[in-house]
Amino acid sequence: MRIYSLLTGRGNNTLKDKNILTVLGKPLLQYTAIAAKESKLINGFYVSSDDDKILNAAEQVGYTKIKRPSEIATPTSKHFDVIIHALEIINEREGFEPDILIVQLANTVTVKTKWIDDCINEIIRNPEISALVPTIINQDHHPYRMKKLDENGFLKPYFDFQGQKISTNRQELPRNYILCHNFWVLNVSKSVYSKEGDQPWAFMGSNVKPYVIDQAFDVHDLEDLKRSEKWIEENLLSQITEEA
Repeated sequence: MRIYSLLTGRGNNTLKDKNILTVLGKPLLQYTAIAAKESKLINGFYVSSDDDKILNAAEQVGYTKIKRPSEIATPTSKHFDVIIHALEIINEREGFEPDILIVQLANTVTVKTKWIDDCINEIIRNPEISALVPTIINQDHHPYRMKKLDENGFLKPYFDFQGQKISTNRQELPRNYILCHNFWVLNVSKSVYSKEGDQPWAFMGSNVKPYVIDQAFDVHDLEDLKRSEKWIEENLLSQITEEA
């Protein structure tokens, strides 16, 4: 199968240049980039950004640049449009579209090569899967425990439980899978071009499977950079040592 990786990140963030801020001697985005590069399953590597500094930092570790148009590089731009644009460019350059696309987000270090490979192999084994994505299980923030305001300013449930009694004990609720924003593995024909994808990430298709991990987080502020350093030290020490 043709398996490609697409690293995505834009400039003009609230935390200036966050995707290329130095974390233990490397630009932030290079951690997820290197995790994918170490996979033996991925055939090609692209990076999509409107920011030359991001493009250059990814190119340093073997990613081919895709300059993102300004109209899909705003704070309100959707990942779907970025993915479609990148697939068009890859098709022009390679002469085909990937069968599997790993979408990597540039503002996180919480990625392991094994996670990527496990997700790819699961789709290869079961091509009916439209996407396989890292998730964490979190019962504290279960949707059954969340509320919204009604027109009178009172807290009301999001769901119509139709007379059901819902336990206040988190362990008695159905498992709650929270989608991580570190990488997503897409079975392109059954996800990106599907008309039946589940909202809000419709581009993942309707047969999305979870890959459960212990922890993942994005970088939005300087405190997140400190968390990233700690995670790297606890999880990626061997990688750092080899490349020092």
